[in-house]
Amino acid sequence: MAIEGGCQCGAVRYAIARAPERVSLCHCRDCQKSAGAPMVAWAMVSRDDFQVSAGEARAVNSSGDSFRYFCPACGTGLYYINETYLPGIVDVQLMTLDTPGDFTPGAQVQTAEQAGWVAHLSDIPAFARYPGMD
Repeated sequence: MAIEGGCQCGAVRYAIARAPERVSLCHCRDCQKSAGAPMVAWAMVSRDDFQVSAGEARAVNSSGDSFRYFCPACGTGLYYINETYLPGIVDVQLMTLDTPGDFTPGAQVQTAEQAGWVAHLSDIPAFARYPGMD
């Protein structure tokens, strides 16, 4: 059974033939700038196991041999390819999977560039919804 995912608006969909080889949180500055977030969760899959099943993602060269693919309609970041550094691999943004909770990150990478406060997230008050909204 294929693992499926796609962008927020549904214009671009993809399928993965088998479970990711590795799931990691990346703290590199390139991911931070691209996502506008402190980190990005990635699911590493073989290119042979990955297929865009609907629509067409647009690519941007984010740095050197790195290509980040996103939905041209809604802007959702979808996947990353760097044939020099990760030949034969497609790194899929974990949270674009239909069931991202099925896969737990097993590592954090590029922590040399992580925001200093990330290490203390458990110290910050947490709310199930916006504070004051029950």
